[in-house]
Amino acid sequence: VQLQASGGGLVQAGGSLRLSCTASGIIFSTYSLAWYRQAPGKQREFVATIPRSGVTNYAGSVQGRFTISRDNARNTMFLQMNSLKPEDTAVYYCNAYARSVYWGQGTLVTVSS
Repeated sequence: VQLQASGGGLVQAGGSLRLSCTASGIIFSTYSLAWYRQAPGKQREFVATIPRSGVTNYAGSVQGRFTISRDNARNTMFLQMNSLKPEDTAVYYCNAYARSVYWGQGTLVTVSS
């Protein structure tokens, strides 16, 4: 099983980025998906989730700015991040969970002020 995250980078405050995470080795459509992030010196925290039903849920700090989505035909999940803030700077990890939990390797997002 492999989850490959991409799309991170350096962006100015107020800008946008779109993260992608492509999975292999799992029946993608049967998994709930999520994004987490870990800022320097802090614990990993929940960002957003999209279960099989497609009903999304977000952390309060990103509600209204981030959008999680999934494309089961492409085995890929996305995180559209708008109105980025310096406090969004972190390594972002994708996650697939059902009976087992799988993590991607992380992609770094840096938001400059």
